[in-house]
Amino acid sequence: MTPSRSGARDPAFRFEYQPPAIRFGSGCVDDLEAELERRGLERALIVCGSTVGSTAAVMEPVRSGLGDRLAGVFDETTSKKRLATAVDGRDALEAADADVLVSLGGGSSLDVATVISVLAADDRSHEDAGSEFAARGTLTVPDDGLLPIVTVPTTLAGADLSMVAGITAGPDSSPVDEERRGGVSDPGLMPAGAFYDPELVETTPRSVLAGSAMNGFDKGIETLYASNATPVTDATARHGLETFGDGLRAFGDGDRDTETFEAILEGLILVQYGISRPGETTASIVHAFGHGLTRTEDIQQGVAHAIVVPHVLEYLFERDGVDARSGTLANALGVENAADQAAAVVESVTEVRDALGLPSRLRDVDGPDRSEFSAVAEMVLNDPFMVNAPPGLDPTVGDLEGVLEAAW
Repeated sequence: MTPSRSGARDPAFRFEYQPPAIRFGSGCVDDLEAELERRGLERALIVCGSTVGSTAAVMEPVRSGLGDRLAGVFDETTSKKRLATAVDGRDALEAADADVLVSLGGGSSLDVATVISVLAADDRSHEDAGSEFAARGTLTVPDDGLLPIVTVPTTLAGADLSMVAGITAGPDSSPVDEERRGGVSDPGLMPAGAFYDPELVETTPRSVLAGSAMNGFDKGIETLYASNATPVTDATARHGLETFGDGLRAFGDGDRDTETFEAILEGLILVQYGISRPGETTASIVHAFGHGLTRTEDIQQGVAHAIVVPHVLEYLFERDGVDARSGTLANALGVENAADQAAAVVESVTEVRDALGLPSRLRDVDGPDRSEFSAVAEMVLNDPFMVNAPPGLDPTVGDLEGVLEAAW
């Protein structure tokens, strides 16, 4: 669906999506070797962070599942997602003579693995990659030679079914003159496989899961009101939000049994399904705020989402002529019988956030202070994801500052 000139939704749409093979269920990583064999892949390099790499409860099932196809482990990814780390990973890939990357952990490891695949496809030097990234904020993705990626998530951010990866570079580690943030995007970067194993997610600390969960949950919210929503993504996002929300509330109440994690992961898969497509995504204004708040600060992306999402929703619902689909959201969140559906949606999302024990105010986290709100609002307004804002929305910097003030 696309917005018409009047701001109403046009029922015409084009939907193109090539998802990875999805494996789901407790112990599903036991089938990693069989999946690689099915694809004719022989040697896997695990890409992860040092914490995951030193956690036996995560590593041993994956090592065992890969069996003789495990070629090595590169455990140097960090939340900064540095270009230099991807260059080091490309060197580790070549040293291991690997033909497939297995991303294990959170979204940062998947992003770095994705950039490793790009760098390995044409064996470009760190200097050439740094020069292009400094100039364009992205890297050219070769038409051929991309290594396949299999992702095994242990967090809930929802980066697993994506053809987009974020990356950063700084003069401390790369041949660039100043700090640079950007990313890569190409249909060829969609993972070949994704393994969702509740037993691995159970090992992740509650604090990590809680923050990443709001990032994933917001993907479902944004997909329903995005200007390029389709009936396909409506269906998956609506059911995904229902299942995800039920699982997160149970998790917030202290339930950490397998059934709870199965519900959470089922919802995570569904809210992601179809949102990252050739040339577009359904990420929208909440994700733009996430970028603006984290671009120059240490606030974690999921925490940023948790704080601003109720205020973004209130802002959208209050604007005349904006099709933010409060009724569809109310149905997905189980509050369709409320007298005021918009208010009930905000309350329901706030309840999920609070159940996870996440911060509710910007003043309580390591983020921007009020003197920086104008600059942050400018970043949000110019973020590429704003193109997917609900039909009829025409925001100003002042409007977006108002959202930040409400979140303060």
